Formats: sequence, C-alpha cells, structure tokens
Amino acid sequence: MRREPQNRISPKAVTVWKITAAIWSIVELLVIIGISLLIFFFNWPKWIIPILAIIWLVSSICSIFIFPNIRLKIWRYEVHENELDLQHGLFTVTRVLVPMVRVQHVDTSQGPILRKYNLATVTISTAATVHEIPALEMEEADQLRDYISKLAREAKDDV
Repeated sequence: MRREPQNRISPKAVTVWKITAAIWSIVELLVIIGISLLIFFFNWPKWIIPILAIIWLVSSICSIFIFPNIRLKIWRYEVHENELDLQHGLFTVTRVLVPMVRVQHVDTSQGPILRKYNLATVTISTAATVHEIPALEMEEADQLRDYISKLAREAKDDV
C-alpha cells in the first residue's frame, strides 16, 4: 500500500476556514430569521423556529470550531514525476491520483480572505474535472504551480 502524501497545507488555513464558516453562519442566521418571520406572518407552527435555531447553532459550532482543525490534519498532497497525489475529506477521506499527462492547466487563485493571510489555492484542471490544493503560502503556491506545469509539459512530450 502506498504511503500517504507528505506535504501539508498552511496552518493558517484553519483561520481562513473559520472566518469563511462564520460568514456563512451569519448568512444562514439571516435566512432563519426570514423563515421565522414567515412562520409568524402565515401563522405556521411555532415549534419549527426552535428546531431551526438548534440546527443552526450545532452546525455553526461544528463548522467554525471543529471541522477546520480536522480538515487541516487530513489535507495532504504530494507531487511525483508522473502524478499528483491528493488526500482530503472530512467524514470520508478521499485519495486522488492525477496523472501528469492528464493535466491541462494549473492556476493559482486568491480571494480576499486568502489574500489577507498571504495564501493561495492551486487549481489543477484535467479534461474530466478540477482538483484544488487550498491554502498554500503564496510563494509555495507559485512554485508548485510552475513545477506541476513543467511536469505536465514533460509528460505530454514523452507521450
């Protein structure tokens, strides 16, 4: 059996994921408030409101305080000469091998939260799908993008 990938993403990913989860939690709360107003306006059963509040509270606590730390421990990657090895997941750990010959292009991207923490996401596109390596230090992301692109070109030249 193949050993798991050795490279990890930046520990700052936890902070980015917590901030993102908090923003989504606020949006979900606003939706729940809107649904609660509709329940009062249309005189629907009031017991729905506490159930929605409990579901929101539990999901917010999990997505902000528990899941980011677990994701950081599981997320790993490694670049080999002929393939890219990715491991990620929360409840189901997924292991993906992407052959370099299948790589069409490689990008780096940053949203405002990633930019604040000097992080970037590397996106690897194949004909079938898109794979991401999230929350790498900007310099590491640039080097990885260039290295994968070089390996993909060499793999295509060999075919």
